[in-house]
Amino acid sequence: MGEDVHEVNKLTVIANESYADFTNALQKETREVLRARAAKATVAYFTGKQIKIGEELHTIDELEASRIIIYLEDNGYIDEDKHITPEYREAIANGSVAPLPSKLQPIAEGVTRLINSIFDPKALDDMVVEEKTTIPENKLNENFGKEEFQALWKEINHQYVYTVSYDSDELIEKVILHINAELDVKQLRYIMVEGMQNEKQVTEFGDTRSQSHQLTDICTSTVRYDLVGDIAKGANLTRRTVVKILQGIKESKLYLFKNNPEEFIRKVISIIKEQKSTMIVETIHYNMTEGKYDSSIFTVKSKMDFDKAYEAKKHITDYVFSDSKGERQFAHDLDEAKEVVVYAKLPRTFQIPTPVGNYAPDWAIAMEVDGIKHIFFIAETKGSMGSMEIRGVEKAKIECAEKLYSSISTAKVKYHKVTSYSDLLDEMGKEY
Repeated sequence: MGEDVHEVNKLTVIANESYADFTNALQKETREVLRARAAKATVAYFTGKQIKIGEELHTIDELEASRIIIYLEDNGYIDEDKHITPEYREAIANGSVAPLPSKLQPIAEGVTRLINSIFDPKALDDMVVEEKTTIPENKLNENFGKEEFQALWKEINHQYVYTVSYDSDELIEKVILHINAELDVKQLRYIMVEGMQNEKQVTEFGDTRSQSHQLTDICTSTVRYDLVGDIAKGANLTRRTVVKILQGIKESKLYLFKNNPEEFIRKVISIIKEQKSTMIVETIHYNMTEGKYDSSIFTVKSKMDFDKAYEAKKHITDYVFSDSKGERQFAHDLDEAKEVVVYAKLPRTFQIPTPVGNYAPDWAIAMEVDGIKHIFFIAETKGSMGSMEIRGVEKAKIECAEKLYSSISTAKVKYHKVTSYSDLLDEMGKEY
């Protein structure tokens, strides 16, 4: 042996995980020593983490951390050892990840990125705020006391509850139609990898060769699925309704369950929720409660990134903290527009309840045109609404907001989705 003792140090692996998953697991001890990034999703990992919500910082408490773990367990996104499962990575990749529970929705983006950071070190690149120059306390200024804003605030400063109803048979019919047209479940695959461990870099393998194979006979006796129960729970339907849906879809679509049971269940739930959301909007009815928002929601103390601060002239606080370049430009345009008297960027805590999650509009604007005062707009500027395809749950939230503001008794507040101030002027021309 002698000189050749290291020549036989070879390893051939057949794994049903991705190569990255395999090497991470194999080098677990080395990774824990060399890397500070967490390898498991635990309550301890999430507790105390700070995430950005718009211009504000939020610290995850122990209760929220526990809710995150329950969410991951309920959806099969972590295994018994608290490692992120391939199902979660696939759901993130194809945009079909299960929505977080309602109590985590206000911090959903930050929570998702914290989860992703467990396997992707770049997921938090711009999430944690570094210590930077901070601005003076961003108090309410004289614009808040203006007659025009006080009139606007009086109109929108209400909290609401809703009632909904829908026809089960119609829902079943629509869901069957969309499952037959849209459902596609990929065949599970595994990768066989052969490689040699690098003598110096123990966390790396060199000269690797891989071959992909389809995984068959997924539904074995070792893994049991309650297909009807899982879909009923995820879509908040009765088992009887789910059975009718599954009985109504094409046999070829039902057989897709064998390809990948978890993906089948997840996608069927997603389709049901989209159709349910559409039907809910058609029948939703809002009622005003006695609850109101306090003006303190505009001045919640937090570490604020001065780089994102826009020094405004017509805003109700001295600075506007924008979430994007588009929002910063919109604030600038509002300041420069002669038609705008006063405006406010609404905080995330100003929310409209909907059956598919709370919804937070972006801006409240008081305008004056041709001597006519108190023209009020609630503007939504998230994303490029003109070209962006809005589907399912997000579309339902927006439509619920439109329905609320078009139904309130005074009818003075208008709600519009816009991408620029020019768009807002166009909408204002249609209204007045």
